[in-house]
Amino acid sequence: MNLLRITPSTHSSFSSRLLRLSVFLLLSLPDSKGKAIWTAHLNITFQVGNRIISELGESGVFGNHSPLERVSGAVVLPEGWNQNACNPLTNFSRPEQADSWLALIERGGCTFTHKINVAAEKGANGVIIYNYPGTGNKVFPMSHQGTENIVAVMIGNLKGMELLHLIQKGVYVTIIIEVGRMHMPWLSHYVMSLFTFLAATIAYLFLYCAWRPRVPNSSTRRRRQIKADVRKAIGQLQLRVLKEGDKELDPNEDNCVVCFDIYKPQDVVRILTCKHFFHKACIDPWLLAHRTCPMCKCDILKT
Repeated sequence: MNLLRITPSTHSSFSSRLLRLSVFLLLSLPDSKGKAIWTAHLNITFQVGNRIISELGESGVFGNHSPLERVSGAVVLPEGWNQNACNPLTNFSRPEQADSWLALIERGGCTFTHKINVAAEKGANGVIIYNYPGTGNKVFPMSHQGTENIVAVMIGNLKGMELLHLIQKGVYVTIIIEVGRMHMPWLSHYVMSLFTFLAATIAYLFLYCAWRPRVPNSSTRRRRQIKADVRKAIGQLQLRVLKEGDKELDPNEDNCVVCFDIYKPQDVVRILTCKHFFHKACIDPWLLAHRTCPMCKCDILKT
C-alpha cells in the first residue's frame, strides 16, 4: 500500500495553498454592515357572503429602506387597467369607509422608489408590491431610496394576484402588516466558509503530524553519531572467558560493581582500556548509556 509522503516541497506547497485559502475566506466574509432581511407578517381579513375570513402568514419582506413598523388599512388598487402605478397621475380607488389604506401595486414598468412615492403622494399609509408573474411566491428585499417614512413590503405574485382578484370583485380587504423575523442571508455563507477553513486546517495538521518527514536536527544527529561511536568502541574492547584457576575467581578479589555478583567460571567479562573488567552482560548496557568506566570514569571514546 502506498502511503502519502509529505516531503518538504509538498509541505511548503500545501502551506502556501492553505494560506491562500485563509486569505480568500477572510476576504469573502461579510463585514458588519451586511444587510439583514426582515420578514413581514400579513394579517389579511375579507368578507365572503356572511363569513369573515382571516388569514395570517409570513408572506412578505420589508424593503431595504422601509421603516420596520406596524401598519394597517384597506387594500386599494390603482385605477385603470395599468396596475404598476408608474404614471405620476395614477389615482387609487380608496373606499369611503377606510380611515387608512395600503396601495397594492404590480412590480415592473418603473423603479420601486417611483411607485412608492406615487402612492405616498396620494395618501397611502403603506405600499404592498407583488412580484412578476411566473415567480410564484418568491420575494426579495427591494431597494427604494428616497421614499421617506412609508412602509413598503414585497409579496409573491400568487398572493398578490389573489388579493387583486378579490378587490376587483368588490370584496373589501384589509391587511395588518406586522414586523416578522430577521434573517441574515450571509450567515450560512459565513458558517460554511468557517467550516471549510477549519476542516482544511485540521486535515493539514493531521497529515503533517502523521506523515511529516523525520528530519533530525543537528543535536539529534550528534547524539546518534555518539551512540554509534560508543557501540563501535564497545565492540573493540577485549572479551575474556573466565576459567578455573584465574585470579579473578578468588573470593578476595573484587566483585562486578555493576551487578555486585561474584565472578564464576565460564563468565564472559569485558576488559576496558583502563584494565577494569566487568560481566559483559552488565557493562555493555552501562557503557551504551554512560560511556565511562563505573569505577574510574574513564571515557571509552577518549582512550
